[in-house]
Amino acid sequence: MSNKVFNKKLPHRCEYCIHGIGSQYSDEILCIKRGITAAGDSCRKYKYDPLKRQPLRQKIADNYSPEDFSV
Repeated sequence: MSNKVFNKKLPHRCEYCIHGIGSQYSDEILCIKRGITAAGDSCRKYKYDPLKRQPLRQKIADNYSPEDFSV
């Protein structure tokens, strides 16, 4: 996996924690340790789960010409 997934400078957020589960009905997180919390909160029990984070999509340049795709 790339380093962007395991970036140490990511902010601690309950939505990325192994103890939190996203609610179907709101933007809140259901935490095993703290109960219902906001997605942006965090606590001392925070532990990062890389499978919960979706990295931002990189923008693809749109200035291609037909010659770029010819063989």
